[in-house]
Amino acid sequence: MVLLAIEGKDKYGYELVNEVGQVVDVNEGTIYPILKRLNVDFYLETYLQESSEGPPRKYYHITLKGKKYLKELCDDWQEFSDSVNKYYKKVRNEK
Repeated sequence: MVLLAIEGKDKYGYELVNEVGQVVDVNEGTIYPILKRLNVDFYLETYLQESSEGPPRKYYHITLKGKKYLKELCDDWQEFSDSVNKYYKKVRNEK
């Protein structure tokens, strides 16, 4: 979800926490380690941008490698989701 959230627009950490938090229950203690790992693995890169509301913010930008990884993850998710939905329909129809 983090890569997906960043794919369309660069975002800073707190912005990601809020966006992802609207879909699943997460907090900063979950998102920031994910961002660090994705950055270390070169799926993301960071840059600082001045903020009118305080110190500069660290923004995250998805790399080409990150876009390829995101596609693999989305393909895997679609396959998994399709299998679960197929099973769910089968079980529901048997009742």
